[in-house]
Amino acid sequence: MQKLIIQGPAKINGTIQISGSKNASLPILISTILSKGSCVISNVPNLRDTKFLVSILNNLGCKINFKNNFLAIHNSSIAKKIADYEYVRQMRASIIILGPVIARYSSFKIALPGGCAIGNRSIDLHLEALKKMGVQIKISKGYVVATRKYSKLNSINHRFSKISVGATQHIIMASCLAKGTTILKNCAIEPEVIDLVTFLNKCGAKISLNKRTFKIIGQDNLNLANYDVIPDRIEAGSYILATMATQGKLILKNLIIDHLKEPIKLFKKMGLKVKKISENEFEFKCGVINPISIINTREYPGFPTDLQAQLISIFLKNGKKSKIRENIFENRFIHIPELRRFGANISLKNNTVEVNKVKELNGAEVMATDLRGSFSLIIAAMLSKGQSIINRIYHLDRGYEDFDLKLNKCGVNIKRKK
Repeated sequence: MQKLIIQGPAKINGTIQISGSKNASLPILISTILSKGSCVISNVPNLRDTKFLVSILNNLGCKINFKNNFLAIHNSSIAKKIADYEYVRQMRASIIILGPVIARYSSFKIALPGGCAIGNRSIDLHLEALKKMGVQIKISKGYVVATRKYSKLNSINHRFSKISVGATQHIIMASCLAKGTTILKNCAIEPEVIDLVTFLNKCGAKISLNKRTFKIIGQDNLNLANYDVIPDRIEAGSYILATMATQGKLILKNLIIDHLKEPIKLFKKMGLKVKKISENEFEFKCGVINPISIINTREYPGFPTDLQAQLISIFLKNGKKSKIRENIFENRFIHIPELRRFGANISLKNNTVEVNKVKELNGAEVMATDLRGSFSLIIAAMLSKGQSIINRIYHLDRGYEDFDLKLNKCGVNIKRKK
């Protein structure tokens, strides 16, 4: 199993090209199930999760070739009506395969999904809406067994009891081929959701948005179209936070900065300086970090939960005392014990973390616990004196394309070893 060796302290100084968004690429790829035909999806990150999903869909009978950040898709029909545990156990996003398949075919069976252990991300929100659309659902021996009752899915007027990116994407896709007009309320409106909608509309779907309500007019069929995926805002935010933590200087290319509007506003209060170089190229530099009394994670456009762990790390040696409150997931602090191994002074009460600045951190051997929490360990290692070892880095490979190569080019002494 591979691990990272990082020699600290380190300071970021260089240029990074932001990869395509993982959280946009995966649902867009899944949505191609809705139609026959061919298309090319570009700017797709070469990640562990992307490869998993390609394997899942190819196993079902799709013909997908993934090379050089391009997905070449040739769909005719789904030959296999079951997504086995072996394929879906490591990726929670796999559950949203169910809706597009059941929209085209009468039945499907999918293993309950896996993914990061960061809280109770129930699939009930997904299944409740599908049942209203006329899908009979049964949970049996670790599988979701779904059968469509009618010739087409029914349109629905539905309000999600909780804002959920995955459930929003899932039911939007299923509604594209439903009979009539579907209204979905209390929806997620993250850039990754909007990117999926933009792709589907390009394929002939009729989807519109008003605040947090989507209107989907069902179509008889869609026609696949070529598409370029948006850049990854969470990858960009992670590198910006690493730059702030090390008081470095970084140029980011292929960045849509409006997707980070609220985080950038907060980072500027903390001391970040931002300079626009061109339309999608920006320079970031930071000196002394200003403490923040309390930071709350929120659904988009608020501060993203996917940057919470990285934000905690920048306060380890900066800002005196700061608090971060997690409002999305109830168990997203499993990286805290690992951060303490570096000498961090962190206290946790309920859903709030208090970080007290320490004078020195020391290199340590730690274990990656989840995708975003793992990047916080990289930041801590960069702030520490001496060598650090990070184990189980397959978590990082799920969401950060070539992260070690990108950091190495920016002056960080980071190596990957078996």
